[in-house]
Amino acid sequence: MLLSIIVPVHNEAKTLGEVLRRLFALSLGETEKEIIVVNDGSTDATRPALAPFLSRVVYLEHQSRRGKGAAIRAALPRATGELVVVQDGDTEYAPEEIPALLAALRAHPEWAAVYGSRNLARTGRGYSRYILGAWFLTALVNLFFRSKLTDSYTCYKLIRAAALKDLALAGTGFEIEMELTAKLLKRGLGIGEIPISYRPRSFREGKKIRARDGIRGLVVLFRVWRERAGALSSGEPRV
Repeated sequence: MLLSIIVPVHNEAKTLGEVLRRLFALSLGETEKEIIVVNDGSTDATRPALAPFLSRVVYLEHQSRRGKGAAIRAALPRATGELVVVQDGDTEYAPEEIPALLAALRAHPEWAAVYGSRNLARTGRGYSRYILGAWFLTALVNLFFRSKLTDSYTCYKLIRAAALKDLALAGTGFEIEMELTAKLLKRGLGIGEIPISYRPRSFREGKKIRARDGIRGLVVLFRVWRERAGALSSGEPRV
């Protein structure tokens, strides 16, 4: 089995080398890995930081910043693995959590995806306003789709590639996190969760997500839910 690890990067020169070294050091048992780095219009020293790794990764580059969602979507056609996970280019999420995600998905063949939940762990969960915002968005997801998720906005979503590539994703920014979850649930696909560690970084360190990204996620949630509700009311199959 092959795992495709997508690493969207924008101005992560200070941390990218460490993240890639930790990814290459991962022991995944019989699962092999490919790493796809998307340089999303970085203006810092990201390109030089990548130089020692270019021969070992699939490298894509956007000349200007398009957003995390656009970077993920650009990488998907190049992903050849049966499983896909996104790894941010900073150190908020520990690559060493990925084997546990893999183990959980192997143990549950009925799941299309397994999420690494920050809210199931006892480690740092982030800043209070972001905790509240993510909780609110997750609560709405659960209300609309009758799910029981605890962290819909986690970066760590390990997804079966066949399901992921069938979602027809359109998001360009952080709203891609909501779109992934809503479209998986719209199709009735199972999502499991396991606890993960999390080390939130500060805005000074380069944290990018903002309140407006939550609003965009909310819009996406309503749109996907409305499409589902319309299909059900008309008797059409859920797609």
